[in-house]
Amino acid sequence: MGQFLLKRLLYGFLVLIGVIVINFFLFNILPGDPARMMLGQRADITSVEAINKDLGRDKPLLTQFFNYLNDLSPISIHNDVNTASYWYLDPLKYTSFVKLIPVSKKAVLVLKKPYLRRSYQSKKQVGEILMEGFVNTIILAIVAMTFAIFLGIIFGIICAVKKNSFIDRIFLVLSVFGMSLPSFFAAILVAWIFAFVLGKYTGLNMAGSLFSVDDFGKGEYLDLKNLILPAFTLGIRPLAIVVELTRNSLLEVLSQDYIRTARAKGLSKFRILMRHALKNAMNPVVTAMSGWLASLLAGAVFIEYIFDWKGIGLVIVNALEKYDFPVLMGAVLFISIILVIINILVDIVYGMLDPRVRLQ
Repeated sequence: MGQFLLKRLLYGFLVLIGVIVINFFLFNILPGDPARMMLGQRADITSVEAINKDLGRDKPLLTQFFNYLNDLSPISIHNDVNTASYWYLDPLKYTSFVKLIPVSKKAVLVLKKPYLRRSYQSKKQVGEILMEGFVNTIILAIVAMTFAIFLGIIFGIICAVKKNSFIDRIFLVLSVFGMSLPSFFAAILVAWIFAFVLGKYTGLNMAGSLFSVDDFGKGEYLDLKNLILPAFTLGIRPLAIVVELTRNSLLEVLSQDYIRTARAKGLSKFRILMRHALKNAMNPVVTAMSGWLASLLAGAVFIEYIFDWKGIGLVIVNALEKYDFPVLMGAVLFISIILVIINILVDIVYGMLDPRVRLQ
């Protein structure tokens, strides 16, 4: 198990290295000058050069890349310990660090938190912006996946037990419809039906986040009803996939020789289904759901934008509109880390369910 885990960690690390390289060069060769976008109509050559120097964009691209790696690395180089500035000057950087060993007379190796730089527009640290959105996104994703997995497994079992029945065919048609329905269209449709047409009966809002502002000036309060529609919309496609996977996998397992042996021994259908068939049928479901959970945690961009849910998806949309490259780069890297971590955890769970996986 130790060698299996070590191999998965190595694969995840290599994936992150590839993402970092592509992420940096992709956003730094795109057209557009952040300095001119920050200054707007007030832009002049002197001001543009001063801002580019402050952002470190006046240096060669390869030097900028190494500076970026130095910012991301938890073990990196300071060139001025007294002022706690990193290899290129940025006074708004996270300044807490632990001194390790001197590298030269002016540089020292330090231990620090990875730094994702700061937003071109708000000047806030990208890490703070992403963490603010991450809390809302993870709540939305977990609720959506819980809804999808719980109902999907139940409906999938019903379809497998009632194979080729009217109920089975109805669920299969609805599953195909759910998988083919685009997220942005589903969000608009759900918001229109349940918040506009039936709004006076449901009491739901077309837009809103986890916290709402009190009309009487008492600050923010937790508004859980705003979670219902985006979570339901976000869970439609995973629900359809879980139903299909559970049904097909369970039917395949039920046709195996050991299931026929269990029936011959006189075990009840319920015990065969729950004790023997369902556990082995869950492997494909767990594998598929890992990818979906990672995608949902990464931020359902269209759904968060339409419902005005203040998560990572909405952060990405706002950053795209304003060409805020540090926020976009940080979001891509953050999403990749989530994806790698979830895949490693799923591999561990998969290895526990099926020991043969550890030998691969």
